[in-house]
Amino acid sequence: DPFAKVKGLISEMIDKLEKKAEDEASQHEFCESETKKSTDKKEDKESEIESLSAKINKAESRVATLKEQIADLQGELTSIAKTNQEMTEIRSEEHAAFLTAEKDYSDGVEGVQMALKVLRDYYSEGSFLQQPATSTHSKSSSAGGSIISILEVAESDFSKMLTEVREDEAEAQTKYDEMMEENKLETTTKSGGVKYKTQEIGQLEKAVAENKDSRDGVSEELDAVLEYLSKLNDQCIAKPEPYEERKRRREEEISGLKNALEILEGEAVGFLAVKSVKRHQ
Repeated sequence: DPFAKVKGLISEMIDKLEKKAEDEASQHEFCESETKKSTDKKEDKESEIESLSAKINKAESRVATLKEQIADLQGELTSIAKTNQEMTEIRSEEHAAFLTAEKDYSDGVEGVQMALKVLRDYYSEGSFLQQPATSTHSKSSSAGGSIISILEVAESDFSKMLTEVREDEAEAQTKYDEMMEENKLETTTKSGGVKYKTQEIGQLEKAVAENKDSRDGVSEELDAVLEYLSKLNDQCIAKPEPYEERKRRREEEISGLKNALEILEGEAVGFLAVKSVKRHQ
C-alpha cells in the first residue's frame, strides 16, 4: 500500500487529537464541577460571615445601650445618695433645734408651774387668815390674782408651744423616715439594675469575642476558597479561546483527517486494482 505510511500518520494524528479532546472534556467537566462547588462554598462562607457580623453588631449595639443605661442609673444612685446626705444633715439640724426648743418650753412650763404654786400657796385662804384685814392686803391680794392669771396664760402658751414643737418634730421625722425608705427601695432597685445589666454586658462581650473568633476562622476558610477559585480561573478560564470553540475546531480537524483517510483508502484500493490488472495482462 503506497499510502500506508501517510495513513498511519493521519491515524496517529487522529488518535492524538481524540485523546486531547477527551482530556480537555475531562478537564472541562472537572473545572465546571470544582468551580460550582467552590462558588457554592464561597457563598456559604460569605453568608456565614454576614450572619456572624450581624450578631456581633447587634450584641455590640446592645452593650453600648446597656452601658448608657448603667451610666444613667449610677448617676441617679449618686443623686439619691447626695439627697439622703442632705436630708440627714437637715434632719439633724432640725432635731437639734427641736431639742433646744423642747428644753426651753419644758423649762418655761416647769418654771411657770413652780411660780404659780408658790403664789397660789401664798395667796391661799389660809394665808389671808394669818394676815390682818387691811386695805393694803386687799390690794396685794388683787395684784397677786392678776399675776397668777398672767402666769396661767404663760403656762398655757408654753404648753401649747411645747405640744406644737413636739408634733412638728414627729411629723418631720415621719416624713424623713418615709423619704429614706423610698430612697432605700429605689436604691435597691437601681443597684439591682446595674448589677444585672453589668452581668448581661459580660455575657454579650463573651459572645462577641466568640463570634469574632468564629468569623476570623470562617474568613480564613473563605480566603482559601477564593485562592482556590483564582487558581481554577487561571486553569480553566484563562485560555486564548473558550473550551467550546476549541472543541468545535478539534472536531472539524478530526473530521477532516478522517475524510482524508477515507479518500486515501479509496485511492489505495483503486491503485491496487489497476496494478493487479496490469500484472495479469
